[in-house]
Amino acid sequence: MFKGSMPALVTPFNNGELDLKTLKHLVDWQISEGSTGLVPVGTTGESPTLSHEEHETVIEEVVKTAAGRVPVIAGAGSNNTVEAVRFVQFAEKVGADAALVVTPYYNKPTQRGLIAHFEALHAAADIPIIIYNIPGRSVIDMTPATMGELAKLPRIVGVKDATGDLARVSQQRASCGADFCQLSGEDATALGFNAHGGVGCISVTANVAPRLCAEFQQATLAGDYAKALEYQDKLMPLHEAIFIEPGLVGAKYALSKLGLCSTEVRSPLTELEASTKEAIEAAMAHAGLI
Repeated sequence: MFKGSMPALVTPFNNGELDLKTLKHLVDWQISEGSTGLVPVGTTGESPTLSHEEHETVIEEVVKTAAGRVPVIAGAGSNNTVEAVRFVQFAEKVGADAALVVTPYYNKPTQRGLIAHFEALHAAADIPIIIYNIPGRSVIDMTPATMGELAKLPRIVGVKDATGDLARVSQQRASCGADFCQLSGEDATALGFNAHGGVGCISVTANVAPRLCAEFQQATLAGDYAKALEYQDKLMPLHEAIFIEPGLVGAKYALSKLGLCSTEVRSPLTELEASTKEAIEAAMAHAGLI
């Protein structure tokens, strides 16, 4: 159900408020360009600076606008289990196809604590849950063994893996089973990730280059890695340029060059340096986007 290229959607703003008109347009554009799923209100959607009400509004609007054309995996993570339960239950209520739940950040639970957290979420709703393992942001790294324990639960269906460790895919196939849905959370290594057994990418770059990212994923899933490498060569400068500064800021700037979104972000994020803008524009030109 969850495979291919799925943008971790940016959340557009207008004078500090949610820009729902632009959000809906981005959803329609993403689907028309070939994205196979949508992931609202992850880190790229500026979830740390959204209120609970804004968070839920964005999820509901994306689900309504997608209207079943592609799956919606709703960001539903928190370092507070009670708060995460609220988000998972809301995602289920409004019809999202799955919830993306990050490992709890900042308070540094043990592996036993991670199991307790995800077991509580699993018990609270009937929606599929995808674990988001990103130790670079959350500090905690869920081990393959812990993930294997959680994979025994029927609604823990997959992982967004942003460790950057390609060996993890094989290790998690061993601990979780070959049917466990492994999605890359890192654009630059998505080629190798799928070669190891992954089935897609929750992508920042796909905000900007959805068609190229979708065709790249299609090539890998068809086993045509020579064709996929051609797409990789086109996209790699963009993967790198978008992340010179925080990726969502780079993605919004690139979208602004396409006339699709403002560059507005919420503090403590700031406008890009001029040199970063130049790098993104050069990478977009290299990919044939401008």
